[in-house]
Amino acid sequence: MIDLRFSEAELEQRREHITDFIREQVDAAGADGAVLGLSGGIDSTLTGTLAVEALGAENVHGLVLPATVSSDENMSDAERVAVDLEITYDVIEIEPIVDSLLAAYPEAEGDREAVGNARARVRGAVNYLVANHESRLVLGTGNRSEAAVGYFTKYGDGAVDCHPIGNLYKGQVRQLARHVGVPEELAAKTATAELWANQTDETELGLSYETLDSILATHIDGPLPVAATCRLLEVDEETVERVRGMYEGSEHKRNAPPAPEPLE
Repeated sequence: MIDLRFSEAELEQRREHITDFIREQVDAAGADGAVLGLSGGIDSTLTGTLAVEALGAENVHGLVLPATVSSDENMSDAERVAVDLEITYDVIEIEPIVDSLLAAYPEAEGDREAVGNARARVRGAVNYLVANHESRLVLGTGNRSEAAVGYFTKYGDGAVDCHPIGNLYKGQVRQLARHVGVPEELAAKTATAELWANQTDETELGLSYETLDSILATHIDGPLPVAATCRLLEVDEETVERVRGMYEGSEHKRNAPPAPEPLE
């Protein structure tokens, strides 16, 4: 794999760049602060930490949105982050809302992917309910690695006003989190979207984040063709092609919904 770690100077540059970005986005919108979902994972923890640095704790509102598939450990970690950051937060159970959707359309009952994505979309709706009520922006917590392969729910966790850590590969998220003082047990925690029980990101993706980051940096974002990427990273062609397929197949998630070209 390749080394994508930042130097200490680069880490400080990224920290300042992201906090400036958050502040500028809120100011440009004339908003009164920011709302973000806290999952207990590293992405939302880092985003929340940088948001507090940018805006002040009094201007950041955290939402802990557990479902029946959410682990007690992750929800406890999410509340711990809010307490440590000294921000106001609410815990709102989303499963009753998901149950209402399934009551309206019972044909989806048992469809793990459809119901999992519904949970993500319900969380997005709650984020915006609170943000609209408080005249705040919704901060996304997605990173560059997951965005590139479409590992997010369209109009769910992808439905936000801005992506503060959207230019960081997953490994860089962990590195910057450690740099800004996030506890190691959170920085090193196994990533999971918790859309269904016992789900982990790397299991679902079928490869480690280290491998994914390296393929993205050299082949998708970088100039190397498949064969050269395989030689450099010592991975098989099937893995590189699979990442390429995920990237191309998820392009619609990263773009605004299309419309027909205007008629002449």
